[in-house]
Amino acid sequence: MFGEEKFSAQIGTFCYEMKIEKMFGFHVHKYEYKQIKMLASARSAGKSQEFMGQTYTIEELKEDSFEDVDIALFSAGGSQTKQFAPAAVKSGCVVVDNSSAYRMDPSTPLIVPEVNPEEAKNHNGIIANPNCSTIIMNVPVWPLHQNFGVDRVVVSTYQAASGAGAAAMAELEQQAADWVSNKPLTQDIFGRQYMFNLFSHNSDIDPDTLYNEEETKMIKETKKIFNDDSINVTATCVRVPVLRAHCESVNLTFKESVTPDQVREVLRSAPGVTVLDDVENNQFPEPIIASEEDDVFVGRIRQDPR
Repeated sequence: MFGEEKFSAQIGTFCYEMKIEKMFGFHVHKYEYKQIKMLASARSAGKSQEFMGQTYTIEELKEDSFEDVDIALFSAGGSQTKQFAPAAVKSGCVVVDNSSAYRMDPSTPLIVPEVNPEEAKNHNGIIANPNCSTIIMNVPVWPLHQNFGVDRVVVSTYQAASGAGAAAMAELEQQAADWVSNKPLTQDIFGRQYMFNLFSHNSDIDPDTLYNEEETKMIKETKKIFNDDSINVTATCVRVPVLRAHCESVNLTFKESVTPDQVREVLRSAPGVTVLDDVENNQFPEPIIASEEDDVFVGRIRQDPR
């Protein structure tokens, strides 16, 4: 749709699995390291964890756990980050945090490696990792914003159980088993039927804006990562009964006229993006295709009807 020299296009379906390597912005196996230390709560201390062909013994996380540690990858929730990240930084360690604790802190860079890697150099000991849904959207949208200028983003998410953790994935599988066995469905995680169902993302809703926390994160984090408060973002986040790999439907309004072919051309050369847009064979991104892959898969690229 044209209007005020803006162009609106359905960039279609994004599918992506948040793997541990991508979550923190790099692949551990590409870097030489002397030692890896596994840290967790006292409840998990002493257990074994396999990683890249080696077995590690988990140690209890304490404030003095970071001596001689260069980089600490935190993914234990905001409260744990707030408690232990300052101690890690004090020990001379750089913290890369996956929680929301420091994402909107003005002094903490919020990094998507394919978008703003240079900002990581401006850290004060902590580098924040964005929300998973924000990353999925920003990786393909950023190169389009650079080339054509994005004025508005309308995104709907279809978020898998993996985003809520291993327990949520297990409950989805258990509900399938309960269904087949004609038993009452286990509902410990979400408190509702998950299998054969969809529901609004299970985060608190702001009574003033009526956006839930997940939607608010996508809006605010995108502005910070793009360093552009003028970009308009609206989001609707939905949980779907899929084990892994989130998907999104994204509609973009550009500041100038753009064709679908131009969009495909930009995305085919964009880092972290795989274009799967085979109209003839009806082949587009699916969670099962994106699982175990690193890239964001993009398809269903089309222009809004005029």
